[in-house]
Amino acid sequence: MAGLFERTRDGSAAIALEGVEAAILRSLEVQMLELIGPGPGGAPGAEADPFAALFAEGPTEAPSDPALARLFPDAYGEPGRAADPQTKAAAGEFRRYTELDLRARKREDALLVIRALDTIGDGGGVLRPSAEDCPRWLSALNDLRLTLGVRLEVTEEDEQGLYELPDGDERKPLVMAYLWLGAMQESLLEAMAG
Repeated sequence: MAGLFERTRDGSAAIALEGVEAAILRSLEVQMLELIGPGPGGAPGAEADPFAALFAEGPTEAPSDPALARLFPDAYGEPGRAADPQTKAAAGEFRRYTELDLRARKREDALLVIRALDTIGDGGGVLRPSAEDCPRWLSALNDLRLTLGVRLEVTEEDEQGLYELPDGDERKPLVMAYLWLGAMQESLLEAMAG
């Protein structure tokens, strides 16, 4: 897939996507929304007291889903290692006051990308996120790549082997998306750096 970002004259970025590329990216972002889950008010669009959200407390335990644990890691301690009780309590306290906001920001970033993709037709088109929206695009792409990396069990040591998967490997479509997202992220970083 060739859809990569390029820097524009006004200091922003642009990406030309074919219809299939836009559909794949949109599908991945919708799946990200489903993984992250609805906001504190319940289902999207549900009536909620806006003041209650100010005092809402998040979970104190890390998510059991490895992809969510990667998106919402513990603030203290090393991943994969058992923390001492004091560190575990501090991580739980930090999570309680930050995870809901982090989830909301990740949802908003995914929705930003989805809404932009909805503006181009089935045949594809060019998207030009503003300079202010580029970091949010980068965040949304990073979340997708991290999630796919966890699902594919990618490590730094075996990432090079992903380029050599045989066509019959059932992971190949997800690996191609993972590699494309990485190239897209890199091209967006380069466009942002100017």
